Amino acid sequence: MKTLFLNPPSFDDFDGGAGARYQATREVRSFWYPTWLTYPAGLLPNSKVVDAPPLGWDVAKTLSLAKEFDIVILYTSTPSLQNDIQIAKGFKSLNPSILVGFVGPHPSVLPELTLKADPVIDFVVREEFDHAIPEIANGKPWDEVLGIHYRIDGEIRSTPDRPVLENLDNLPFASEVYRRDLNIMDYEIPWMKYPYVSIYTGRGCGSKCTFCLWPQTFSGNVYRTRSVENVIKEVAYIKKTFPGIKELFFDDDTLTEYRDRTRELSEALKPFNLSWGCNSKANVDFETLKMMKDSGCRVMVVGYESGNQQILNNVKKGIRIEQATEFTRNAHQLGMKIHGTFIFGLPGETPQTIEETIQFACDMDIETLQVSLASPYPGTHFYNFAKEKGYLMDSDMVSEDGIQTCNVSYPEIGSREIFMAVPKFYRKFYYRPRYIARVLKRALLSGAERKKIIREAGEYFRFMARRKEALRSPASR
Repeated sequence: MKTLFLNPPSFDDFDGGAGARYQATREVRSFWYPTWLTYPAGLLPNSKVVDAPPLGWDVAKTLSLAKEFDIVILYTSTPSLQNDIQIAKGFKSLNPSILVGFVGPHPSVLPELTLKADPVIDFVVREEFDHAIPEIANGKPWDEVLGIHYRIDGEIRSTPDRPVLENLDNLPFASEVYRRDLNIMDYEIPWMKYPYVSIYTGRGCGSKCTFCLWPQTFSGNVYRTRSVENVIKEVAYIKKTFPGIKELFFDDDTLTEYRDRTRELSEALKPFNLSWGCNSKANVDFETLKMMKDSGCRVMVVGYESGNQQILNNVKKGIRIEQATEFTRNAHQLGMKIHGTFIFGLPGETPQTIEETIQFACDMDIETLQVSLASPYPGTHFYNFAKEKGYLMDSDMVSEDGIQTCNVSYPEIGSREIFMAVPKFYRKFYYRPRYIARVLKRALLSGAERKKIIREAGEYFRFMARRKEALRSPASR
């Protein structure tokens, strides 16, 4: 059956699809590749991946595909579920025989509730869906397809769990499907060189962070990896196929989790002379960092989360402030750039810890950062904790236009104060004379950088104006 893998249209600049961990409208235009959708698509020649948000496709444009396919697979998230159901209804109204399947963390954790949300959904796949979708598309009886919930004669049924996929080398290259179905010029991240390509070298994460969506709901708390040889084959394919790319990004939750593998991969990347980046924990030793830098690693995305040790302990981050400080100092000594990610509203947050985190980020003097609000996703320990303690508010995770809201409130600090801490953080970090001087220097040295800075500044200020409007939503009060 002809199968459409769809990251549906949603709120403006909402990156809540298959490669995005931060499921909300971004401060500056940012789009990750829909990597998860590419693996089953690569196993089905008679398929197509459509990533509507970066294409700028509206609902009408997306629904124009309805009669071309027999199955539509929608990647959904908790904040976008109701929106995605409306898209599915549009497909059914134009093509009543089309099968609708939902995939992603939300249906993985709440498969029955997802099906009950609307009868337009025919089935959901729990957790990884690389092989379940091709089996369904190739006509395998649904009661023999492992890891699904499905609807038949008005009744919801389920099949046993599918074993975790261990041999990732057997999957197709995501980049092959990028070439077939996507345009790499549609994907841009502010702190990465443009254009870029991102891939996974592994799945899951060995860390036990209580707030993190992916390992707890979808990919597991064990880091499963592709062989270095298999990764290098894809890197060679990318360099040959996309000769104009400026940077390669390894989007594993924590690429640096296994030190020996990180070093082996770094050595194997040297001959390609490629600039690359990765997600990293703030605990990599100097020698490994040096090997990464020598092989082309320019930038790391580092989840600092908080500058308060007790909060890090509360969420089982597994990092000490002293470690993060030394790691950052070492990375900067080697000339590496850091994009730091922080979260306000984790358990233990107070007005004082917010100030500590802001000061910590300024002291680290990292190159760029993003600040998000703690979102207790169903299926995470954080969700269970917030619900049990009565800290979880009965409100949406995003406002009516996709801006992240705060749906936790603590005795020590309310949701509105947590929400307002985000722009305060940005102002204190980005308005420092030292940072402004660095930006001005970049603008003076490069006309292209100057245009980029002006465009991103405009996007940022427009976003912040919209964010003020989001204060009117119940979730931010």
